[in-house]
Amino acid sequence: MNPDLDALQPYPFEKLAALRAGVTPPAGLEPIPLTIGEPQHAPYAAALESLSAHRDEMARYPATTGLPELRRAIADWASRRFALAGLDAESQVLPVNGTREAIFAFVQAALDRTRPAKVAVPNPFYQIYEGATLLAGGEPLYLDCTAASGFRPDFEAVPAETWRDVQIVFLCSPGNPTGAVTPLEEFKQLIALADEHDFIIASDECYSELYLDEAAPPPGLLEACAALGRHDYHRCLVFHSLSKRSNLPGLRSGFVAGSAELIAPFKRYRTYHGCAMSLPLQHASITAWHDETHVRANRDAYREKFAAVTEILAPVMDFPTPQASFYLWPAVPGGDDEAFTRELFAEEHVSVLPGSYMGRPGADGTNPGSGRLRLALVAEVEATVEAARRLRRFIERRG
Repeated sequence: MNPDLDALQPYPFEKLAALRAGVTPPAGLEPIPLTIGEPQHAPYAAALESLSAHRDEMARYPATTGLPELRRAIADWASRRFALAGLDAESQVLPVNGTREAIFAFVQAALDRTRPAKVAVPNPFYQIYEGATLLAGGEPLYLDCTAASGFRPDFEAVPAETWRDVQIVFLCSPGNPTGAVTPLEEFKQLIALADEHDFIIASDECYSELYLDEAAPPPGLLEACAALGRHDYHRCLVFHSLSKRSNLPGLRSGFVAGSAELIAPFKRYRTYHGCAMSLPLQHASITAWHDETHVRANRDAYREKFAAVTEILAPVMDFPTPQASFYLWPAVPGGDDEAFTRELFAEEHVSVLPGSYMGRPGADGTNPGSGRLRLALVAEVEATVEAARRLRRFIERRG
């Protein structure tokens, strides 16, 4: 077996299961999980209808490049959303089976193992960035995201000699787990660094459509390219998904877009990888990318939850003001995120994720996720509010 498999750490939810082993929560309280970022709102109904209407096309092999109609729907959506002069649906767009699969595969295709291969990732982070890097023979470079840096990486703090070995920089905006949004100017600054030091920027934007201020949608990497007049999106790729936008995590549908010179070899890799999206799923995706009404309604539902939960928890917990995504990133009263998580489950039957499980020790030896929790506000509003009330009750009881 690949010896790099031994470098993989247990996934956060494996660690959580071990932490709660032997704990019996109160039988009289319904369980409320705030752990996995799996949307619980109703899936976009029209997409499901399209999926059913095209079920007979399961009898056909799909092409790696996807249907022309899907690529065009994606290109049109991204151009509208991010004020692009346009995306070439033939050479700058590639449908994928969700961002998780695409991120992992892209690192395998892009990393040059014949020279030093660092991959910069925000810390704390979505674990696929690290796992993909390790299994491609690379070395993760953890860029701490702390309150002092607005929960975003401080790229200016990276020495020039370190940049020399960096081949890929991952961004996650809006961030998982912090919800922080990268400003347009920071995207532009990172593009300048990529030009100077010759690395690829891979921007994971799967939470881009879940934002709290309807007048201030989060900017994206391609938007920054367009503002700089870089309509070839040189060195830049973005990853988007229908999982959060349209509450369709089981559809496993997303796209990669950006530089044609990066898309072309990645497409070749995927041809051998054998991961083309089935045709009924493609038709459902076309339907979803064409509609914004359900997306706005989805944002309204999250705003209602964030407002209610913030009112309940703000007096007893400290957390950054949410900008986007569906996460809260509060500091743990007392500072021990593992003990807090275990005791909360034992007493209130509410599951949360210790922040330390999503981070690694940084340059100073400190895990920037320690002492925090990730709360995924994905359930319907009633259950989410009830979880917040139990969480407050638990904190107040502890004194």
